[in-house]
Amino acid sequence: MNQRQLTLLLVDDDSMIVESLGPLLERSGFHVITASTGEEALTKVQAHRPDVIVMDVLMPRMNGREALRRMRKSNIWIPTILLTQVGEASERAVALEEGADDYLNKPFHSQELLARIHAVLRRARPSGQSLFSAHRIASLDLLLDRQSRRAFLADEALNLTPKAFVVLEYLMTHPDEAVSREHLLHSVWGWEYPTGTRTVDTRVNELRRALKDDAGAPRFIQTLTGEGYIFIAPVKPES
Repeated sequence: MNQRQLTLLLVDDDSMIVESLGPLLERSGFHVITASTGEEALTKVQAHRPDVIVMDVLMPRMNGREALRRMRKSNIWIPTILLTQVGEASERAVALEEGADDYLNKPFHSQELLARIHAVLRRARPSGQSLFSAHRIASLDLLLDRQSRRAFLADEALNLTPKAFVVLEYLMTHPDEAVSREHLLHSVWGWEYPTGTRTVDTRVNELRRALKDDAGAPRFIQTLTGEGYIFIAPVKPES
Protein backbone atom coordinates (compact mmCIF):
# COMPACT_ATOMS: atom_id res chain seq x y z
CA MET A 1 0.00 0.00 0.00
CA ASN A 2 1.44 3.38 -1.03
CA GLN A 3 1.92 6.09 1.57
CA ARG A 4 -0.11 9.27 1.20
CA GLN A 5 1.81 12.02 -0.55
CA LEU A 6 2.53 14.85 1.88
CA THR A 7 1.46 18.38 0.98
CA LEU A 8 3.96 21.20 1.51
CA LEU A 9 3.02 24.89 1.44
CA LEU A 10 5.91 27.05 0.21
CA VAL A 11 5.45 30.74 1.00
CA ASP A 12 7.84 33.33 -0.43
CA ASP A 13 7.38 36.54 -2.39
CA ASP A 14 10.60 35.89 -4.32
CA SER A 15 9.48 34.10 -7.48
CA MET A 16 13.03 32.87 -8.19
CA ILE A 17 13.13 31.01 -4.87
CA VAL A 18 9.70 29.50 -5.45
CA GLU A 19 10.61 28.46 -9.01
CA SER A 20 13.85 26.79 -7.86
CA LEU A 21 12.63 25.18 -4.63
CA GLY A 22 9.20 24.07 -5.86
CA PRO A 23 10.44 21.50 -8.42
CA LEU A 24 13.12 20.25 -6.01
CA LEU A 25 10.52 19.62 -3.31
CA GLU A 26 8.23 17.94 -5.84
CA ARG A 27 11.09 15.63 -6.87
CA SER A 28 11.60 14.85 -3.19
CA GLY A 29 8.08 13.46 -2.99
CA PHE A 30 5.98 16.40 -1.80
CA HIS A 31 2.87 17.83 -3.37
CA VAL A 32 3.81 21.51 -3.37
CA ILE A 33 1.40 24.42 -3.23
CA THR A 34 2.66 28.00 -3.13
CA ALA A 35 1.76 31.42 -1.79
CA SER A 36 3.50 34.78 -2.11
CA THR A 37 2.00 36.67 0.88
CA GLY A 38 1.03 35.96 4.45
CA GLU A 39 -2.64 36.53 3.62
CA GLU A 40 -2.51 34.03 0.76
CA ALA A 41 -0.71 31.56 3.03
CA LEU A 42 -3.54 31.68 5.58
CA THR A 43 -6.09 31.09 2.83
CA LYS A 44 -4.12 28.12 1.48
CA VAL A 45 -3.78 26.66 4.98
CA GLN A 46 -7.55 26.71 5.46
CA ALA A 47 -8.23 25.30 2.00
CA HIS A 48 -5.56 22.57 1.82
CA ARG A 49 -4.43 21.83 5.40
CA PRO A 50 -0.83 21.09 4.34
CA ASP A 51 1.36 18.69 6.29
CA VAL A 52 4.25 21.14 6.57
CA ILE A 53 4.88 24.82 5.79
CA VAL A 54 8.10 26.53 4.65
CA MET A 55 7.59 30.28 4.95
CA ASP A 56 9.75 33.34 4.41
CA VAL A 57 9.71 35.99 7.13
CA LEU A 58 10.26 39.12 5.04
CA MET A 59 7.19 39.62 2.84
CA PRO A 60 5.14 42.73 2.04
CA ARG A 61 1.88 43.49 3.86
CA MET A 62 1.55 40.50 6.22
CA ASN A 63 4.96 38.97 6.90
CA GLY A 64 5.68 35.37 7.78
CA ARG A 65 5.79 35.97 11.52
CA GLU A 66 2.38 37.58 11.59
CA ALA A 67 0.90 34.76 9.49
CA LEU A 68 2.41 32.22 11.88
CA ARG A 69 1.11 34.11 14.93
CA ARG A 70 -2.40 34.03 13.49
CA MET A 71 -2.18 30.31 12.80
CA ARG A 72 -1.03 29.52 16.33
CA LYS A 73 -3.74 31.74 17.84
CA SER A 74 -6.26 29.75 15.81
CA ASN A 75 -4.78 26.54 17.29
CA ILE A 76 -3.31 25.46 13.95
CA TRP A 77 -0.12 23.58 14.75
CA ILE A 78 1.04 22.54 11.28
CA PRO A 79 4.86 22.14 11.44
CA THR A 80 6.36 25.38 10.13
CA ILE A 81 9.91 26.31 9.17
CA LEU A 82 10.67 30.03 8.94
CA LEU A 83 13.20 31.30 6.42
CA THR A 84 15.11 34.30 7.73
CA GLN A 85 17.82 36.61 6.45
CA VAL A 86 19.44 37.48 9.76
CA GLY A 87 22.37 35.40 10.89
CA GLU A 88 22.37 36.45 14.54
CA ALA A 89 21.58 34.01 17.34
CA SER A 90 18.88 36.43 18.61
CA GLU A 91 16.84 35.64 15.48
CA ARG A 92 16.37 32.12 16.79
CA ALA A 93 14.74 33.35 20.01
CA VAL A 94 12.33 35.48 17.98
CA ALA A 95 11.42 32.48 15.81
CA LEU A 96 10.68 30.49 18.96
CA GLU A 97 8.39 33.16 20.31
CA GLU A 98 6.38 33.14 17.11
CA GLY A 99 5.71 29.40 17.43
CA ALA A 100 7.96 28.15 14.62
CA ASP A 101 9.06 24.52 14.62
CA ASP A 102 12.44 25.40 13.15
CA TYR A 103 14.15 28.15 11.22
CA LEU A 104 16.76 28.42 8.50
CA ASN A 105 18.95 31.35 7.58
CA LYS A 106 19.16 32.48 3.97
CA PRO A 107 21.11 31.59 1.91
CA PHE A 108 20.88 27.88 2.61
CA HIS A 109 21.65 24.61 0.86
CA SER A 110 18.58 22.86 -0.53
CA GLN A 111 19.61 19.57 1.09
CA GLU A 112 19.72 21.27 4.49
CA LEU A 113 16.17 22.51 3.96
CA LEU A 114 15.04 18.97 3.06
CA ALA A 115 16.73 17.62 6.19
CA ARG A 116 14.94 20.23 8.34
CA ILE A 117 11.58 19.43 6.70
CA HIS A 118 11.94 15.71 7.40
CA ALA A 119 13.09 16.46 10.95
CA VAL A 120 10.06 18.61 11.84
CA LEU A 121 7.76 16.01 10.30
CA ARG A 122 9.35 13.32 12.49
CA ARG A 123 8.78 15.47 15.56
CA ALA A 124 5.26 16.53 14.58
CA ARG A 125 2.32 15.63 16.79
CA PRO A 126 -1.18 15.03 15.44
CA SER A 127 -2.36 18.09 17.36
CA GLY A 128 -1.06 20.44 19.97
CA GLN A 129 2.14 22.35 20.54
CA SER A 130 5.46 21.23 19.09
CA LEU A 131 8.67 20.93 21.06
CA PHE A 132 10.12 23.92 19.27
CA SER A 133 7.27 26.25 20.24
CA ALA A 134 6.56 24.93 23.77
CA HIS A 135 7.60 27.24 26.60
CA ARG A 136 8.55 24.32 28.86
CA ILE A 137 9.96 20.97 27.77
CA ALA A 138 10.87 17.97 29.88
CA SER A 139 13.07 14.90 29.55
CA LEU A 140 13.22 12.33 32.36
CA ASP A 141 13.93 14.46 35.48
CA LEU A 142 15.19 17.43 33.44
CA LEU A 143 12.94 20.47 32.90
CA LEU A 144 13.78 23.38 30.61
CA ASP A 145 11.84 26.61 31.18
CA ARG A 146 12.45 28.68 28.08
CA GLN A 147 10.64 31.79 29.27
CA SER A 148 12.69 32.16 32.44
CA ARG A 149 15.80 30.73 30.70
CA ARG A 150 16.32 28.27 33.55
CA ALA A 151 16.88 24.52 33.72
CA PHE A 152 16.08 22.15 36.58
CA LEU A 153 17.31 18.63 37.31
CA ALA A 154 15.22 16.72 39.87
CA ASP A 155 13.66 20.09 40.83
CA GLU A 156 17.08 21.66 41.52
CA ALA A 157 18.03 24.74 39.49
CA LEU A 158 21.12 24.31 37.32
CA ASN A 159 23.77 27.00 37.14
CA LEU A 160 24.36 27.20 33.39
CA THR A 161 26.07 29.87 31.32
CA PRO A 162 23.74 31.48 28.73
CA LYS A 163 25.45 29.71 25.81
CA ALA A 164 25.28 26.31 27.55
CA PHE A 165 21.56 26.84 28.11
CA VAL A 166 21.02 27.56 24.41
CA VAL A 167 23.05 24.48 23.40
CA LEU A 168 20.86 22.37 25.71
CA GLU A 169 17.73 24.03 24.34
CA TYR A 170 18.76 23.30 20.76
CA LEU A 171 19.59 19.65 21.45
CA MET A 172 16.36 19.08 23.39
CA THR A 173 14.22 20.61 20.64
CA HIS A 174 15.97 18.38 18.09
CA PRO A 175 15.96 14.99 19.90
CA ASP A 176 17.24 11.90 18.12
CA GLU A 177 18.97 14.10 15.53
CA ALA A 178 22.70 14.00 14.91
CA VAL A 179 23.82 17.64 15.24
CA SER A 180 27.31 18.51 14.05
CA ARG A 181 29.58 20.82 16.02
CA GLU A 182 29.61 23.20 13.06
CA HIS A 183 25.82 23.32 13.00
CA LEU A 184 25.63 24.00 16.74
CA LEU A 185 28.25 26.71 16.34
CA HIS A 186 26.21 28.39 13.62
CA SER A 187 22.83 27.95 15.35
CA VAL A 188 23.89 29.05 18.84
CA TRP A 189 26.56 31.65 18.13
CA GLY A 190 25.20 32.84 14.79
CA TRP A 191 27.66 35.02 12.91
CA GLU A 192 29.44 35.81 16.19
CA TYR A 193 31.81 32.91 15.53
CA PRO A 194 34.23 32.12 18.36
CA THR A 195 37.62 30.55 17.77
CA GLY A 196 36.32 27.16 16.62
CA THR A 197 34.24 24.10 17.32
CA ARG A 198 36.10 23.34 20.56
CA THR A 199 33.93 26.09 22.03
CA VAL A 200 30.96 23.79 21.42
CA ASP A 201 32.73 20.91 23.18
CA THR A 202 33.40 23.19 26.16
CA ARG A 203 29.72 24.03 26.52
CA VAL A 204 28.68 20.37 26.13
CA ASN A 205 31.17 19.39 28.84
CA GLU A 206 29.64 22.09 31.05
CA LEU A 207 26.22 20.58 30.43
CA ARG A 208 27.41 17.08 31.25
CA ARG A 209 28.83 18.22 34.57
CA ALA A 210 25.60 20.01 35.46
CA LEU A 211 23.41 17.10 34.35
CA LYS A 212 25.70 14.51 36.00
CA ASP A 213 25.71 12.85 32.60
CA ASP A 214 28.44 10.25 32.03
CA ALA A 215 29.85 10.56 28.50
CA GLY A 216 30.56 6.82 28.53
CA ALA A 217 27.00 5.87 29.48
CA PRO A 218 24.92 8.98 28.84
CA ARG A 219 21.30 9.52 29.83
CA PHE A 220 20.93 12.74 27.85
CA ILE A 221 23.73 13.73 25.45
CA GLN A 222 25.64 11.19 23.40
CA THR A 223 28.80 11.98 21.44
CA LEU A 224 28.86 10.79 17.84
CA THR A 225 32.51 10.27 16.95
CA GLY A 226 33.50 12.46 14.03
CA GLU A 227 29.98 13.92 13.77
CA GLY A 228 28.80 15.81 16.83
CA TYR A 229 26.12 15.21 19.44
CA ILE A 230 22.64 13.74 19.80
CA PHE A 231 20.07 14.14 22.59
CA ILE A 232 18.98 10.56 23.21
CA ALA A 233 16.40 10.87 26.01
CA PRO A 234 12.68 11.28 25.17
CA VAL A 235 11.46 14.89 25.20
CA LYS A 236 7.90 16.20 25.56
CA PRO A 237 6.17 19.57 25.98
CA GLU A 238 5.37 20.31 29.61
CA SER A 239 2.25 22.23 30.63
